[in-house]
Amino acid sequence: MIGRLTGKVVSQDADGGVARVVLDVGGVGYELTVPPGSLGRTRPDDAGRVMLWVHTHVREDALALFGFSDEAERAAFRTLIGVSNVGPKIAVAVLGALSAAELSRAVARRDLAALTAISGVGKKIAERLLLELRDKLPAAAAPAADKAAETGRRGDATGEERLRSALTGMGFKPSEAERAVATLGERGQFPAPLEDSLREALALLAK
Repeated sequence: MIGRLTGKVVSQDADGGVARVVLDVGGVGYELTVPPGSLGRTRPDDAGRVMLWVHTHVREDALALFGFSDEAERAAFRTLIGVSNVGPKIAVAVLGALSAAELSRAVARRDLAALTAISGVGKKIAERLLLELRDKLPAAAAPAADKAAETGRRGDATGEERLRSALTGMGFKPSEAERAVATLGERGQFPAPLEDSLREALALLAK
């Protein structure tokens, strides 16, 4: 069972609301699936290494690793996949759109709209999440709720900041991330789900 990895990101790509990275740990490359933006929330050390908290997902036909920026995010993921009919793909999509603290706040407020706005989360799944997650989300997410609320009051800036963080976390220069954010802002992209904004930004930066 792998619980945590520290190494250098040697490759990464995003597709369908999830990001995949290869983390070089002592010459061994570990492939992890991470929510978009998780890398941007980690702080590289002086050697450029990042630490990801890992959930090892074992099935009869596969073993997959999922990486997270901190223990609270990993705990939220584990709580999500404990909900009936919610698998790792949906759990990653949820945490790609909402941080652990934002998810905790959305559940506490029974904010159905915040959940149905996430790609792959229909009304039935959203209602199930609101029902089954109440009082089950990690306590570690709670202290950040006030900060998340303050960020949310800034309106469209929330989407811009999260996109900027996701792009820099994927290895783009701050100037490139800023250019993409500014261009999408001019197009009226915000507010929008992070995965949609990220897809548009990647297409823009690929030109």
